[in-house]
Amino acid sequence: MIELILNKIKVDETRNENMIIFREKEGTRFLPVVIGVSELNAIKLKLSGVEPPRPLTHDLLLTTIGQLGAKLESVVIDRLESNTFYAKLNIRRDEHSSLTIDARPSDSVALALRAEAPIYVSEEVIGQAGVTQI
Repeated sequence: MIELILNKIKVDETRNENMIIFREKEGTRFLPVVIGVSELNAIKLKLSGVEPPRPLTHDLLLTTIGQLGAKLESVVIDRLESNTFYAKLNIRRDEHSSLTIDARPSDSVALALRAEAPIYVSEEVIGQAGVTQI
């Protein structure tokens, strides 16, 4: 698995696309991922440091995970099919118990940023969709 860092957010109004662009933590490849407006806003809100007066969906889910005695350990973008990325949430309950939950990459990233959890990509996915220039 290759660790990713959120490099930038790109809004292309001519194509009506929102994109998050990752960079390999220890490399030179980038991974662009198209996301929806609400997920983009959730990510931007967290990056800006603004605390909403009431929990948003990603905050609520992260709080729920914590209240159940678990922790978001990492996010893995592990598959690319028909131009759609797939991700997994790796949740640790205790030293002997963990869960892997299917999730959209955009939601996964919004959660990972809130939990300060690492984001990884499989070599296969970055080999398919990674680029060297943005």
